[in-house]
Amino acid sequence: MSQDDKLFDTSVVHDGYDAKGMLGSLSVPIFQTSTYAFETAEQGERRFSGKENGYIYTRLGNPTVSVLEERIAALEGGEKGLAFSSGMAAIASILIALTKTGDHIICSAGLYGGTFSLFNLLKEKYKIQFDISTMETREQIESLIRPETRCIYVETPINPTMKLIDLQMVAEVSSKHQLPVIVDNTFATPYLQRPLELGCDVVIHSATKYIGGHGDVIAGLVVGKAEFLNQVTMTTLKDIGGVLSPFDAWLLLRGLRTLPVRMERHSQNAEKIFSLLKDHPKVAAVYYPGDPEAFQYEIFKKQMSLGGGMISFEIEGTKEDAQHFLNLLKLIKIAVSLGDTETLIEHPATMTHGLLSQEERDAVGIRDQLIRLSVGLEHWKDIWADLKQALDQL
Repeated sequence: MSQDDKLFDTSVVHDGYDAKGMLGSLSVPIFQTSTYAFETAEQGERRFSGKENGYIYTRLGNPTVSVLEERIAALEGGEKGLAFSSGMAAIASILIALTKTGDHIICSAGLYGGTFSLFNLLKEKYKIQFDISTMETREQIESLIRPETRCIYVETPINPTMKLIDLQMVAEVSSKHQLPVIVDNTFATPYLQRPLELGCDVVIHSATKYIGGHGDVIAGLVVGKAEFLNQVTMTTLKDIGGVLSPFDAWLLLRGLRTLPVRMERHSQNAEKIFSLLKDHPKVAAVYYPGDPEAFQYEIFKKQMSLGGGMISFEIEGTKEDAQHFLNLLKLIKIAVSLGDTETLIEHPATMTHGLLSQEERDAVGIRDQLIRLSVGLEHWKDIWADLKQALDQL
């Protein structure tokens, strides 16, 4: 192995940064500036015309942000990375870059609530149509492709049902029809799943979650081909302005350094909690990507290395019983994010997916009894003790 071919655990610490050019600073410096001075007026002209590389204005580029973009591109195995001020800013910018009025998108059944709301906004304001598919077969996807279809949008594992989609199969269908595949890889992170290696075209992260890992930053990241993302840089990123601040980029770089260690622990804890939930009499069903008894286990083995830290489960009872269960918890925090060091829990039907109608929730399997659990880094015995005492009181 050459020095340039570093393993993942090394790349998260080193890629994209050389301390020699930064006065030997071991930590990436925070370039907390809005603008940059030119040595001459002619240099300013060359940079604005694109004839000379260099920084102009932080909305157009920043050295701290650039290190983050290079590092996430290396981790996902892509040509270029882009950083945004939130996951939704990243999703919106990519979809707007790919579509125009009257176009059509195919998306996976079951999406983050904010993404679903964005699809509805695009439909209402710009007549961009979308079809929802479980994407279980090639034929199912191909039956929805129209002349005006511009892309296929996928979440896997799906939020909050934990269903998996065969990315290689989707990529083969999309390649046949010359359609880009966009994958929200937030739940898995590049440590557990790399969609570009399976033939997909664009990867999106809500970096707020596992990439940051500490619940102290809002951000989005995108990785893909340089030609396409260069266009996004000079259009929807620049003109809409959803750019990441230098300090937030620094927080993400700090979080990335421990991503492999954290994902291993999240996954180990989740596997233990999953097995215990399955055996509790008050739990009706448990959904976890790494469930060896699930019908989707073959997909899991093909594209994920570990099950991750996310579990969803249904309790025996009603919506009120589910809410009562959450209120009985003492250690676990009721919160809608995920991927933090703390274990977090939420009720999708009334929180993250509360804007969906009852019919829309039913269609994708978000029942009133469903609960989503982001398993943290605490000792698994303490996490289980809290879950068990609350379940036992139902």
